Amino acid sequence: MNVLLIGGGGREHALAWKIAQSPLLKKFFAIPGSPGIKDFAECVDDISISDNAALVAFAKEKGINLVVIGPEAPLVNGLVDALNAENIKAFGCTKDAAQIEGSKIFAKRLMKKYNIPTAEFEVFDNVDAAKDYIRKKSAPIVIKADGLAAGKGVIVAQNLDEALNAVDEMKNFGSAGDKIVVEEFMAGEEASILALTDGETIIPLIAAQDHKRVNDGDEGLNTGGMGAYAPAPIVDKKIAAQVEEKILKPTIAALKAEGITYRGCLYAGLMIKDGTAKVVEFNCRFGDPETQVVLPLMESDLLELMNACADGTLSDKKISWSNQSAVCVIMASGGYPKSYKKNLPIDGVTKAKSLGATIFHAGTKIKDNELVTSGGRVLGVTMTASTLREAVDKVYKCVEVIHFDDAHYRKDIAARALK
Repeated sequence: MNVLLIGGGGREHALAWKIAQSPLLKKFFAIPGSPGIKDFAECVDDISISDNAALVAFAKEKGINLVVIGPEAPLVNGLVDALNAENIKAFGCTKDAAQIEGSKIFAKRLMKKYNIPTAEFEVFDNVDAAKDYIRKKSAPIVIKADGLAAGKGVIVAQNLDEALNAVDEMKNFGSAGDKIVVEEFMAGEEASILALTDGETIIPLIAAQDHKRVNDGDEGLNTGGMGAYAPAPIVDKKIAAQVEEKILKPTIAALKAEGITYRGCLYAGLMIKDGTAKVVEFNCRFGDPETQVVLPLMESDLLELMNACADGTLSDKKISWSNQSAVCVIMASGGYPKSYKKNLPIDGVTKAKSLGATIFHAGTKIKDNELVTSGGRVLGVTMTASTLREAVDKVYKCVEVIHFDDAHYRKDIAARALK
């Protein structure tokens, strides 16, 4: 198969690393790719991932059999629809289906209509009305921008002043913050379950736990994710079965009832308390950095599974897993998720690899033949081992040999599970 991967972050590097292991793969391209992805695919960085026409033309020119779409923006932008119109297969959901991430309001209303467990909520396009509602409900409370905000459009306000300020801050997310969702605060422990689906069959992947806050102890601002580990022990067999039967299957069925066939990866961000799971959010693609710990534990052929999702033949497939644990620590630029410096030289990656780490490039580039930083999240350092404790100890030894100015990372990834 000739495959085109769309994207260039850490998640896409993990997808490229796993797809490249498939015996089905012939030619492999990535747009735009990254210094990490170029080890597996021919990277083409002069086409924008928002230019559907150019992406379709490239896929036709190269005889692409499957386009794998990593980030949410091209899905929300209708890339799958544009590819399908030209009879080019894609792993990813259509524009209508991508609303489940592209609009918090769409997702919340869908869950309410079809009794999928989630937090109570109200929708506002008026700042004063939102603030009046918050004063009535008090804090803690959650304020979310309706549209895409790169994983940062959610503020969990612990007191009333913070909540009222959060309403004003939503304008920082541009049109994504024109409408906001105000939700009840859900206590508990978070987990992520990604599922592959062809619109009928659903195959959940092993559960992971992401660490969203920038600092140790879940302090500081929300980020795109500072690290993850899998499997997450909070999701036992009972919870996993509950999520499949009460959340994943009903959501795919609900979309179908609305005239939408969902194919690709459905990501359920969950809050678990007292043996019950509720949906915090849905995403329409693989999680980042959850993908960096889930795929290293997958023993099956990912490309074969993705192709089955696109073909509608997933019922024929099964997934096998290793019985190891995986941990990913994100090394970020100092200042992230606010302003940070770029073009800082990175060294120690080769040494970390020699210690057994798999390094996923999240925000890097080559400048003057040198690897430098180019994003807020720079590297995902991943390690697998027979126990979670061993994986944690090993991954931090690898993190310590990688250097760039003002590097920041959390030192407590997976600490909750180790307790």
